[in-house]
Amino acid sequence: MAKDREAILAVLGACVAIFFPGALTFGFPGVMASIWQEMFHVGRAATGLTIFFMLAAVGTFMFLVGRWQERWGPRRMISLGIILTAFASLVVSGAGSISSVYAWAFINGLASSFVYVPALTLVQWCYPKRRGLVAGLVSMVFGLSAAVMSPIFAEMLSAFGYQRMNLLLAAITLFIGLLGAYFARAPQAWEDAASARRAGGAAARQAAQIVSARSFTVSESLHTRSFWLLWATWTFAGAAGVSMTILATEYGLFLGFSLPSAIFILTAFNLTNGMSRLCSGILSDRFGRNPVMSLAFLAAACAYFLLPWAHALGICALLAAVVGFSFGTLFSVSAPLVADCFGLEHFGAIFGLTFAAYGFVAGPLGPTLSGYLLDVTADNFFLVFLYLGVFCLIASLCIRQVVPPQRS
Repeated sequence: MAKDREAILAVLGACVAIFFPGALTFGFPGVMASIWQEMFHVGRAATGLTIFFMLAAVGTFMFLVGRWQERWGPRRMISLGIILTAFASLVVSGAGSISSVYAWAFINGLASSFVYVPALTLVQWCYPKRRGLVAGLVSMVFGLSAAVMSPIFAEMLSAFGYQRMNLLLAAITLFIGLLGAYFARAPQAWEDAASARRAGGAAARQAAQIVSARSFTVSESLHTRSFWLLWATWTFAGAAGVSMTILATEYGLFLGFSLPSAIFILTAFNLTNGMSRLCSGILSDRFGRNPVMSLAFLAAACAYFLLPWAHALGICALLAAVVGFSFGTLFSVSAPLVADCFGLEHFGAIFGLTFAAYGFVAGPLGPTLSGYLLDVTADNFFLVFLYLGVFCLIASLCIRQVVPPQRS
């Protein structure tokens, strides 16, 4: 009974800790993009680079955090991530140029790495037989937080002004996040495996048997076809999904909607981006990871192809929601799929490497390129939505071929 209670508290703590990092990652840039353009007299390509710097940090540190947590444990990593998230809000509160926003984006991406991978690792060790459910729950909070907070960010900006809003966000993030981190304690199985890992390789491999067959090492995973297909999936589906965090509001403003109405499109995206994570995680436990992800990416492709002809607010929000569902599915189902293919012993490091595709490649291919194309083509959203839809189709084909690799 005590173990069950500790596992539940750990999952709840991980969800609480990840709330504000998720809101600031998926909601804040979309709300603030037009504000930053006005404040610093820059174009869409410049604000699109915000996502690039955020994802570059994610790509750089996700693997490292996966390694570090094996030594220091998920709780310490999460706590450090929360402190960094609050620090990023302090940095952007005094932004005097777009370069300061880029600094915020990089620090925020770094902070997300310290929270997201340890949280996913922790909950899967707590519930190894329900990995899709618990990984989906954490991912749901990570994405759904932006749907909750995006309109609140706009209200806070109006009520408190730019600087005071960010200072208040720093304080709230620190308090709520560290409270969640306090309860995010690793289960005994993790401690046993960590102790065995420090004792030697043979003991570590034996400890890994508690959750699965012997796990792949990072080096072994890099020599498999499935790893690189996952990497391609994160590149294309990640680029298509994260682009909507900027394009949703921009497209609404392009169609002549007010800022609150344009934010409604972003909120619809973030709502399904969050809710789909739990739904897709549960479905993947029952029907398989690959079919659930492939169908979600196919639906997102159709939504992108239809968006240029959508001019009513409700239709735009609905299509953005479909893209959000796909994006949430990528986050929630990829984690247990990595565990299914390569085991849990080195999950954090291997998942961090697949995530590097999202960090290093998805940003330039997604928000940065789309912002550049909109600037040079006088807002040709048709071209942007077309190539993002093709990205979703490629991801749908790639993920179908990801299977647990056979050992040579």
